[in-house]
Amino acid sequence: MVLMVAALILAPAVGAQVFETTPKSEAVPVGNAQNGKRIFTAYGCYQCHGYEGQGAAAAGPRIALPSLALPEFAAYVRQPAGQMPPYTKKVVADSEMADIYAFLQSRPKPPLAKDIPLLND
Repeated sequence: MVLMVAALILAPAVGAQVFETTPKSEAVPVGNAQNGKRIFTAYGCYQCHGYEGQGAAAAGPRIALPSLALPEFAAYVRQPAGQMPPYTKKVVADSEMADIYAFLQSRPKPPLAKDIPLLND
């Protein structure tokens, strides 16, 4: 308990993100998928990740249906590895990040290979 209180007190001082310091008892922001699609397109995410987050061989990876929880997803977008530019809070607000995440989570799952006739001949 003492560590959690200390973390919450010190977090703003060290620039921690809201998503990373939110206790499990608090609700994670629920995003608006429709607005997330608009932001995803407006901020140019589609240029590397495709309009549906499907990814492209020569550009960005598939990010639709992220396996990461929102806090981890946001942390990566804010401080990515590799060639992706960082999207800090100055660029993408926490509420917009939640909307983008909701959009990516709303994408339909791709079919399993066993369900694609052409792959099973």
